[in-house]
Amino acid sequence: MLGGSGCAVSSLCLGTMTFGVETDETGAHAQLDRFLEAGGTLVDTADVYGDGRSEEIIGRWFASRSPDLTEPVVLATKGRFSSSPSDAPNGAGLSARHLTRALDASLRRLGRAAVDLYQVHAYDPLTPLEETLRTLDGFVRAGKIRYWGLSNFTGWQLTKAVHLARALNVTTPVTIQPQYSLLARETEWEIMPAALDAGLGVLPWSPLGGGWLSGKYRRDQRPVGPTRLGENPSRGMEAYERRGTERTWHVIDAVQKVAGDRGVSMAEVAIAWVTARPGVSSTILGARTTSQLEANLRASGMRLSPAETAALDAASDPHPADYPYGELGVDQRSRTLPLR
Repeated sequence: MLGGSGCAVSSLCLGTMTFGVETDETGAHAQLDRFLEAGGTLVDTADVYGDGRSEEIIGRWFASRSPDLTEPVVLATKGRFSSSPSDAPNGAGLSARHLTRALDASLRRLGRAAVDLYQVHAYDPLTPLEETLRTLDGFVRAGKIRYWGLSNFTGWQLTKAVHLARALNVTTPVTIQPQYSLLARETEWEIMPAALDAGLGVLPWSPLGGGWLSGKYRRDQRPVGPTRLGENPSRGMEAYERRGTERTWHVIDAVQKVAGDRGVSMAEVAIAWVTARPGVSSTILGARTTSQLEANLRASGMRLSPAETAALDAASDPHPADYPYGELGVDQRSRTLPLR
């Protein structure tokens, strides 16, 4: 389910950030067809993916397929960032002005009267949160969106949004989209507990750690060839020099061990681990090709054993400092009653 809403979604979500950038329209439509054929329902995009091309490609897919085929799709998109430098100063953020224009533009590109889930793509420190919440509530009341969610919010930002929405008596968020994988477990320190407390469904992005957990990179060889890091080793948060730490290789070894023992791919193991975490509604898959998507979809039926999960947990423990997230901090916040 999408958090505490009544909307059911598949355990795996098709992320479409590659559409119109790394995946052409034919390949994107093939991914959408295969995803639905496999039982998937949740499709996630954003207005800035491919500068709007991802939404346009999805819109043309809807237009070219029968309503009976596309009816199960739960469609999600996002707004917050600018797709054009000339839009400044009001061409980004979570103001009523920008979000209204962004949503209307997304609906035009998608060819839809409404989207099921509209997500604010990141926090905006310049816009009063009350303005954002009332705007989103207005979208729901106008029938332009059915639910709304958060993306890339920290724990305190999430909590503030939820409780302020309740105080204002406006529609509350149902989901949050954070980075979450065996390589990015810091999400568990504040974001996951806040989401669980608020009843939000979690939609993890980058469950393969930018491809690292698929086993495509080697400790003693810088990435080359037709991979994201092969083409751009300094790419964002998964950059080779940034993420190629001893801890990363230790986690990769642990995933490889479980995968080898089971006779499955490393990607299946990594995705299965994320999908089984408490509070996760649907794990977002991102693939360049239909064959990559096919491999990732196999994780939908995998259930890791307690021993396998414990081994992966131990290998991927980010080892926080003692306070406030480490052992001493956790002990300080715990409480047990004496036995009678």
